Amino acid sequence: MKKQIVALTAIAALSTGAAASASAADYSVKKGDTLWSISQNNNVTVEQIQEWNNLSSDLIYPAQTLKVSGEAQAASNDTYTVVKGDTLYKIAQAHGITVGELMSWNGLSSDLIFPGQEFSVAGQAAAPAVAQAAAPAQNSGQTQSTEGVQGTGGEAPSSDAVQEMTVTATAYTAYCAGCSGVTATGIDLRANPNQKVIAVDPNVIPLGSRVWVEGYGEAIAGDTGGAIKGNKIDLFIPSQQDALNYGVQTVDIKILD
Repeated sequence: MKKQIVALTAIAALSTGAAASASAADYSVKKGDTLWSISQNNNVTVEQIQEWNNLSSDLIYPAQTLKVSGEAQAASNDTYTVVKGDTLYKIAQAHGITVGELMSWNGLSSDLIFPGQEFSVAGQAAAPAVAQAAAPAQNSGQTQSTEGVQGTGGEAPSSDAVQEMTVTATAYTAYCAGCSGVTATGIDLRANPNQKVIAVDPNVIPLGSRVWVEGYGEAIAGDTGGAIKGNKIDLFIPSQQDALNYGVQTVDIKILD
């Protein structure tokens, strides 16, 4: 009985400490955390945390920053925080600046952006923000597919397209346990990390086609996957973290040939 009382006291102390450490408006996820445990420690519901952080699932990751309070955050007219669905083009247009200026002011080398990033929209560098990660999806072909956040826009090719459609896009990487990194059409993605390749349903997009993808650019339809059916594609991104952060998006594509 004495041992049980001591154990319960220790648990109570740990719970109290966890609640105190999680009392701030933002919370950094630690190993072993769940949305339920975080919600209990902050006297909120799981649904509230999901709503405040635009989470579509209950999967979270260590070092991910979550809002645990519904209080509005003060916003500066000189900075902008990326939300789901944003593109560099949309942000630039909304603030009367060019995409080039936005990229230059924020030290961007590509057009991939993620919810939670804070950008300067007035010519001064903004403090970097940790991008939210999200749930991994089903595997695609010989590579590892992931789901999570939001990419950006890009100008469509001027040439006429054979077909245009709107699809659901996820991203994958060539590195995972048991993966060869070689696509269904024989492209070695590990040897060619800069190659733009998408996994497709061959019944919808013929293998070998050139396809322009909003926010990704022109790619080769060079891979397939068990989870890629119908109007769904998987984009190859060499960095596993970038692939994880890309997430699930609805994008426009153009089949060029």
